[in-house]
Amino acid sequence: MLQKIEHVETKIEHYTDLAINYGTEYGLKILGALLIFFIGKWIARKIVMLMRKGMDRASIDQTLISFASNAIYVALMVAVLVAAASNLGINTTSFVAVFGAAGLAIGLALKDTLANVGAAVLIIFFRPFKVGDFIEVSGVMGTVKIINLFSTTLTTADNRSIIIPNGALIAGNIINYTDNKTRRIDMTFDIDYKDDLKLAKSIILEILHTNPKVLPDPEPIVAVGALGQHSVQLVARPWVNVTDYGDTMFEITEAVKLAFDQNHITVPFPQMVTHVKHEEN
Repeated sequence: MLQKIEHVETKIEHYTDLAINYGTEYGLKILGALLIFFIGKWIARKIVMLMRKGMDRASIDQTLISFASNAIYVALMVAVLVAAASNLGINTTSFVAVFGAAGLAIGLALKDTLANVGAAVLIIFFRPFKVGDFIEVSGVMGTVKIINLFSTTLTTADNRSIIIPNGALIAGNIINYTDNKTRRIDMTFDIDYKDDLKLAKSIILEILHTNPKVLPDPEPIVAVGALGQHSVQLVARPWVNVTDYGDTMFEITEAVKLAFDQNHITVPFPQMVTHVKHEEN
């Protein structure tokens, strides 16, 4: 009985020594790995915070700041995880290989999503438009409200929100109406063949010159654009500031109509003339 007790005590002592040895050896490694992780995470956040402040002071676009901050933080955290794993004695080569295989699998599964992210990078760096610009893309027109990594949100003139995937957006033509400060208004007015052509031209030109939103340079022009089937088409081309485009077009259209009415200049409309032939019995 005494021998059995001694045998048990020997085993307990043996396992205790093993536990102490393993705890001393691996406990320090685990503690070191935890310290590397938490200190590294703190440093990564500080680096990203300083970077964001510097980019804010440089007046860099917020979308680019957000994208760059997230990318750098992820890269730093991957480095921290690799360092912590290396401290534990894990073969980091295989660790990186696992990450690479996982990244490849995720990339194949999310290729369309990653295509949108790639398109977002092109939008951010080449800047075909920015938040606040009025653009036409993918068959819709609107003001750019939000640009994120996956999609761009436009707000239409009637206050609808249209979300367009960045991949589809960058694949087509992009028309930016507010990239330049000034813009030309192309307007067409129809008058009857019997009306005084020179009088109609002078009326339109006077309205363009007296409108305060029409720019004097380039000088607005009025010319005969075409001789239509039912009317003479007069083309008016004033230049305005981009912000005044819509209001000026409406004001000129109304003013021309009122002036035409006062001067008895008619706006013709298509008419059909029917001839009836009577046959004699």
